Amino acid sequence: MADQHYLFAFFRNNGEDGLYLASSDDGLNWAALNGDRPLVAPRVGTERLMRDPHITLGPDGVFHMVWTTGWNEPTIGYASSKDLIHWSEQKAFSPMAHEPGTRNCWAPESFFDEATGEFVVFWSSTIEGCFPETSGRCEDNYNHRIYCTTTRDFERYSPTRLLYDPGFPVIDATMLKDGGRTLMFVKNETRYPEPAKNIFMTTSDHALGPYGPASEPVASDWVEGPSTLWIGDVCHVYFDCYRAKKYGLATSTDLISWRDRTDTLHMPGRVSHGCVFAAPQEVADRLRRRAG
Repeated sequence: MADQHYLFAFFRNNGEDGLYLASSDDGLNWAALNGDRPLVAPRVGTERLMRDPHITLGPDGVFHMVWTTGWNEPTIGYASSKDLIHWSEQKAFSPMAHEPGTRNCWAPESFFDEATGEFVVFWSSTIEGCFPETSGRCEDNYNHRIYCTTTRDFERYSPTRLLYDPGFPVIDATMLKDGGRTLMFVKNETRYPEPAKNIFMTTSDHALGPYGPASEPVASDWVEGPSTLWIGDVCHVYFDCYRAKKYGLATSTDLISWRDRTDTLHMPGRVSHGCVFAAPQEVADRLRRRAG
């Protein structure tokens, strides 16, 4: 759309600096905003990190951001903004408090479900003793599945539930609307006995599932953090090639055959596990004027 612009939210290093933003007119060439300096510093959580930032523009024109507050704490950070410059007070919430054996809450995201008028907030967690059939498949005895809660205001949340268990460890889920269905792209986190560090797709008629079987890999070879965007009728899946220390891109017009377009993607230096999203042009223009 003519009044839409593409933004990319990401972190660097261990997430101690906070939120960075980049912008693009075409989804391929990205330029750092705010003078390539962080716009928001992390204030919540024991480890005080802002990893895996995810931003959703709600129907009320408010941007809602969630993030990973630390490697080994079961909390999620939250803040909101109307312009991506001025942010609300940061809060941390613990959606897995009912599970005392929870080790973490990684890569949280939110998705506005038009069918219910609620936001679905989802993330990956390892709960000690759960899913013993896949114990030992990941590094450091992690054994993740995807969990979720729903909210209308990011103040009150529904009871947490298991969202996705494909029978093997998974992390880094992201959702994308496709007509009347929801696409979910997820990372296979299996490390042993053979690594399967790829990104695949699964679909459902409802944001809360149930989701169908896993597709063939959309992207493989040690990748993580998928983030998705429709540009016209082309689905763009961005991902962090964390071993190669670069960002990757796969595109498709039919959601079956995927084209690797990593060589055409230009990011502002080394960026880590972020999210792409569309924003009104006026919001992007104000951010660009802040470059300084």
